[in-house]
Amino acid sequence: MIIAHLSDLHLDDGPRAEERVAAVMAYLDELAVDAVVVTGDIADHGAATEYARAAELLKHPAPVLVCPGNHDVRAEFRKGLLDLAASDGPIDLAREVGGVLFALCDSTIPGRGAGYLADETLEWLDGVLSGGDGPAFVVFHHPPVEVGVPLVDGIRQSGEERLAAVLGRHPRVVALLAGHVHTGASTTFAGVPLRIAPGVVSTSLLPVEPGAGRGWDEGGPLEYDRPPSLLLHVLHDDGRVTTHHRAVPFVS
Repeated sequence: MIIAHLSDLHLDDGPRAEERVAAVMAYLDELAVDAVVVTGDIADHGAATEYARAAELLKHPAPVLVCPGNHDVRAEFRKGLLDLAASDGPIDLAREVGGVLFALCDSTIPGRGAGYLADETLEWLDGVLSGGDGPAFVVFHHPPVEVGVPLVDGIRQSGEERLAAVLGRHPRVVALLAGHVHTGASTTFAGVPLRIAPGVVSTSLLPVEPGAGRGWDEGGPLEYDRPPSLLLHVLHDDGRVTTHHRAVPFVS
């Protein structure tokens, strides 16, 4: 199985973000992937018009699986992307593709940038993972560990020891998929591979990189000139996950 993983589209009714998302989806049109996973911040302001455009852009022959990020608004997300009634509760969804479970968890805290998995989300996740023994991916926006990017480390997912306890009961989980950081990164959490997709809209910088010391008004710590990129995950028959990073040719 091959999974395309993208994140942080930040569609805002403007041309720049839309053109970058369109370029990524055009690239994916040429690939026979089995699923497309989008780990949050699909809209920049959570407006209905942003989700309407996202629904048009995020089309692929393979299933497109989405979870919210801290810029998303639950009620509009539900209506615009999931065709569900508006509600402010956590958006937790389970999808099975080719015998592989994708448990999409809502790590957002409405009105805040930081993340946290609500008790009801963790109870739901525990139950979903108990429903079989095939491979499973657990998906959310906020990474539950620091990754070396101070801007996002300060608003990462907290309460992570609760998630670790759930994962410890379910060895079927082959990887965790996240976004939020705006840079492709690979680490582990609770002994499970954690793959973080780069941002489609922009790229965050490590403190050692040129420009990382500048403030937001001076162009850092986000860089907007690099091309949009994504991850391609290969799930092998033995349960290993190999991840490839791809930049998409793009001229602004």
